[in-house]
Amino acid sequence: MAASAKSISKYRICLLADWLRMSHMLTKKLPPVQSILFLVTRKASQLSRQRYDVIVVGGGHAGTEAAAAAARVGAETLLVTQKIHTIGALSCNPSLGGVGKGHLVREVDALDGLCGRAGDWAGIHFSILNRRKGPAVWGPRAQLDRQRYREFIQAELLSTPRLMVLEGSVEKLLVTDPNPEEPGSHRVTGIHLANGSHPISASSVVLTTGTFLSGSLFMGQTTSPGGRIGDAPSSTGLSETLRERLGLRVGRLRTGTPPRILKDSVDLSLAKLHPPDTHPAPFSFMNTHTRCKPEEQLPCYLTYTTPGVERVVRESLHLNCHIHQDTKGPRYCPSIESRVLRFPGRSHQVWLEPEGMTSDLFYPQGLSMTMPPDVQLRLIREIPAMHRAEIHIPGYGVQYDYVCPTQLSPALQVKNTQGLFLAGQINGTTGYEEAAAQGLWAGVNAARWALSQPPVALSRTESYIGVLIDDLVSRGVKEPYRMFTSRAEFRTALRPDNADLRLTLKGFEVGCVSSVRHDVALRVKSSLQDAIASLQALTLSTNRWRKKLPGINVSESKSSMLSGMELLQYKDVSFEILASVFPECLLPYMELSQRLKIEAVYKPHCDLSKREIERIQKEENMSLPQDIDYFTLPVSLSQEVREILNRFRPSTLGAATRLEGMTPAAVVTLFNYVQLTGRKERMVNRNEADNEEEREEDLCTRNASLPQ
Repeated sequence: MAASAKSISKYRICLLADWLRMSHMLTKKLPPVQSILFLVTRKASQLSRQRYDVIVVGGGHAGTEAAAAAARVGAETLLVTQKIHTIGALSCNPSLGGVGKGHLVREVDALDGLCGRAGDWAGIHFSILNRRKGPAVWGPRAQLDRQRYREFIQAELLSTPRLMVLEGSVEKLLVTDPNPEEPGSHRVTGIHLANGSHPISASSVVLTTGTFLSGSLFMGQTTSPGGRIGDAPSSTGLSETLRERLGLRVGRLRTGTPPRILKDSVDLSLAKLHPPDTHPAPFSFMNTHTRCKPEEQLPCYLTYTTPGVERVVRESLHLNCHIHQDTKGPRYCPSIESRVLRFPGRSHQVWLEPEGMTSDLFYPQGLSMTMPPDVQLRLIREIPAMHRAEIHIPGYGVQYDYVCPTQLSPALQVKNTQGLFLAGQINGTTGYEEAAAQGLWAGVNAARWALSQPPVALSRTESYIGVLIDDLVSRGVKEPYRMFTSRAEFRTALRPDNADLRLTLKGFEVGCVSSVRHDVALRVKSSLQDAIASLQALTLSTNRWRKKLPGINVSESKSSMLSGMELLQYKDVSFEILASVFPECLLPYMELSQRLKIEAVYKPHCDLSKREIERIQKEENMSLPQDIDYFTLPVSLSQEVREILNRFRPSTLGAATRLEGMTPAAVVTLFNYVQLTGRKERMVNRNEADNEEEREEDLCTRNASLPQ
């Protein structure tokens, strides 16, 4: 007990040290933007070297995470971006996280990425979405101050060893013959800038071009080149290199953004106030609190569209060329035009979100539009709270090239091109969080390729990042891909609260996690294990539990003995309640009370998922009957999966798992069905054999009774 108390005391001291260190980080002053820009190289001729291990093209969420990750792994890295001052810019909505997306932010942070800590620094409104459901699908989310977020990202990049930033536009990739000892038809050896300067060599290149790859902006019937208002598109030469030189399949996608509204022109008395959480929950495992104090947070407001909005949309369709394009747009973040046409007669939510602590603008989430500016003004004024609203910047649409992601490996490397990695919207995804997750993992693998280390992959059984990448490279996209918790088959084990336990130790092994974060994760893991052991050691009869906890209805149908861990699964039992009854062994773990409650609740589900995974891996050679009619199979399979199975008719379960478009959930369903029908057939055959044996015995008996 003394030894245990000593380790607990040491753990709490370490936690205090971590808290003090992170408190300093959250209260420190970042260098002003002007000094940051002064430190960055603006010309290729000023570079201290003309060869790097890794070159990252693009300074958005994917590019910043890729560059930082590559440098952390140990690669000399160059980040090339068109405009230095837009590095880390929030191009569209001023928010981070959400359902599914918050999981990605927590995982990126567990791998020592930037966006979680940047969110804690820049957040001005924190909330946990989906609280009515279980913790496995909670969605950590924050409204952000645009300027604070950009400043934090820029400061982090400029303080990262082995990372240089260059302002410029990439004209094309340098492509040569492949290394015959490695798979692939081509090899990328660097980049050529658009200003005609000397080429810059690299062992690997990460493209994170976002919406800028042959981007076009749409507003009404006006079209102009660009990937974001005020910025030029990437060079057409880069897109041509991908299509013509490398022979990649390239498609076209679209997205859009709403107009920005002047705050003072909105009548907030006609909108519903939505306050933030009273206790802001940080994204980062390294932070115990956010920079913004609870009482300083800003509220959001909710309002709705009216029939007048639908009328304006329908009357102006002939003025809107973007909405008539065949290019696929985001299903889960559609324009108001798409929503009205798809769901006529409905009232749609519009969230008025602040853009910063001192910003005079609202971001109207749900009003993405591409009609002419004067029509946009007419439309927003059909909403009561905005009947006198003024537009600061009109909304617009963007179309851009993307590379079909089935041409990538799980390391996000282009299969036919050595040393070329892709991340973000170039892979057909939408959203900051999806881009950041891909960027980090592409940066890790680009660095490992440059340093002659083997690639690493994340399984969909261990992370949402693994789910994201597996969906992209195995299924491809037909529309911009967005992460949802429903995409993860084993989501009870892939929770926001345990991302550090799942990924930080692995990240340390592959080189992208610092020793400081690794040590913190080890201490948390050790303390959780000690706390769980203490809970499991508290084993009492149900009668004794009822006496200890008279206010809790302990079921008599349960087994006669229950551990503290099992009792913690009860809805009305909290860790705090147990600690008040057994303070000596549980009170030292109060900092982990919420995590312990969640661990207890999901333990049965996680154990079942683990057994299911192991069972499928063991039965990979299970034969699948070749006469199965997949279209009439009485199981829960999507039409798409049924078509895939019917077209390829795999001979084994393992072959089915490797089919493009097959999800692990479908494999589990197929496995259970075949195993069940196999048991039934064996039982029928056994019964038939028994019946045949009985008939033979009867016949023998009958023959023996006949006179000889």
